[in-house]
Amino acid sequence: MPRSNRPRSGRGHEPEAEPLDLERALMGGKSVDVKRDGSWSVQPHGASNAVKAYTCPGCGLEITPGTAHLVAWRADGIMGEADDLAGRRHWHSHCWKIRS
Repeated sequence: MPRSNRPRSGRGHEPEAEPLDLERALMGGKSVDVKRDGSWSVQPHGASNAVKAYTCPGCGLEITPGTAHLVAWRADGIMGEADDLAGRRHWHSHCWKIRS
């Protein structure tokens, strides 16, 4: 009997992969940074997603729309995850990097 190249049912059938988000692949995903004052969840915010102006808590200057930056919030807060997310702030990448 000739060989069949078709996958057998149940074998070789993988769930469909999530489509690749190019901006997320280039910028990276959420990570945890450990600073002197604790652990922080940090997520890059790409230029195409930055549609509002924010004030950077590091330098006090405006992060203009269309500027790639970071969003940071406590990863180890004692009041719970919802409170930590409510306290998230938008930072210039450089300001977050030089923060001690």
